[in-house]
Amino acid sequence: MGFARCSGILMPLSSLPGGYGIGSMGAPARKFVDFLAAAGQTIWQILPVGPTGYADSPYQSCSAFAGNPYFIDLDQLVKDGLLTRRDFAKIHWGGDAAHIDYGTLYEKRFDVLRKAYANFLKQRPVPGYDTPYPDDWYRFQFLSCEWLPDYCLYMAIKRDNGMVDWQQWPEALRLRDPAALAAFKEEHAEEVGFWAFVQYEFDRQWRALHAYAKSKGVSIMGDIPIYVAADSADAWAGRELFETDADGKPRRVAGCPPDYFAADGQLWGNPLYDWDYHRRTGYAWWIRRIRHALFIYDILRIDHFRGFDTYWAIPAGESTARNGRWENGPGMDLFRTLHNALGELPIVAEDLGEMFDSVRQLLADSGFPGMKVLQFAFTGEDSVDLPHNYPRNCVAYPGTHDNNTLAGWFGEELTPEYRQQAREYFALNKAEGELRGMLRGVMASTAALAIIPMADWLEEPSASRMNTPGVAQGNWQWRVDEKKLTPALAREIKAMTVRYFRAPATRK
Repeated sequence: MGFARCSGILMPLSSLPGGYGIGSMGAPARKFVDFLAAAGQTIWQILPVGPTGYADSPYQSCSAFAGNPYFIDLDQLVKDGLLTRRDFAKIHWGGDAAHIDYGTLYEKRFDVLRKAYANFLKQRPVPGYDTPYPDDWYRFQFLSCEWLPDYCLYMAIKRDNGMVDWQQWPEALRLRDPAALAAFKEEHAEEVGFWAFVQYEFDRQWRALHAYAKSKGVSIMGDIPIYVAADSADAWAGRELFETDADGKPRRVAGCPPDYFAADGQLWGNPLYDWDYHRRTGYAWWIRRIRHALFIYDILRIDHFRGFDTYWAIPAGESTARNGRWENGPGMDLFRTLHNALGELPIVAEDLGEMFDSVRQLLADSGFPGMKVLQFAFTGEDSVDLPHNYPRNCVAYPGTHDNNTLAGWFGEELTPEYRQQAREYFALNKAEGELRGMLRGVMASTAALAIIPMADWLEEPSASRMNTPGVAQGNWQWRVDEKKLTPALAREIKAMTVRYFRAPATRK
């Protein structure tokens, strides 16, 4: 795909302002869409919206298809008559409005959602009660039939077993004995139904938010991890998809070798795909996954794109990623199959990390725009991440969710020598502001799409960093201060957007 010259803002749903402990799909999300439109931005990039998993990471989800229950807006449930404010008014969601308290959310949010479910059940069509479930309840279940039943059953069994990893479940359930699954489902029908209800409410609210964004001229760029979590409905229900033994345990796991981010590499622990199986089945699971993603997003960023060319395979049980080895992925065979099944693929390839010529060739053959990151540029060499080297078909960033904020990087990570190089390269000055000058450089670049993290427009310090790769704790917590999203800031962003011909009315 190719972008018309445009720009957008990276802002995770979780980082939106508002009450109840975490950003949601409610009124603050619509206000942020309004901010984007006022700022002349046509792309809203978000992080994965699946349920967060290990270390609260959206890249370690228990489902490749489900939505995060935390993002369901409680105020909307009140408007829908499924809750009253008394149901959650006295709940303390955490002591710091600028950071997400995931422990509190885990302990308290589901109790509130269960109250909403109890009220939803009162709509059950029974003798003498005329109101059936809403029509879109049946529509949602029909459209989600390829993944929803397994996800709901997985969550119900998981809760019945104290939320332990599915590898620790009773053998009959772990190995998916049909009789055991049928008996469990019958005995726990209401619990299974609860998880379907949660996904239904997520779907309803997401579709409403997505439609609102479209009405304002804002497209949503979603994000999917290349891998699924080891403890996931996908791994439990689809063991044939992965490199696993007879018990469903991974033989090898995913990660990446030592690099800029981590001296020991990154040991992600995700099960690796059995690519031979996927080829034999015509990549049917991948077609379902990408179709689902493109149903909810306008543009799709695929994390760790280089893993489709060559991927780092680490023997299960290793304590670091050092002892892995490179293996060949499916390459263009996958993307030709996806294109034949789904048509044009509006995909952005996250092509960061250690690059081989074969990865570069895969990117070129796919036609997908790759990524250029300013924070990787200043090394004393003529880096591909310096704006004068950007191809038009790319997405330019000052930094991603895995980088420090621009302020933290410039002030704390750059050596004095490279900081001076940046000053000279961008002609930085105090009148404009050094951080604004670097954002100018990204916006003025030849890249078709420029994406600026909201934290960088706000010049947030390192404490607002979203994620530090290789560090398990303290990530994914930043939330924006709503008072900083001012009309004046929107006007400033729009002025730079117009100046560099990225606003809709100025595109050539």
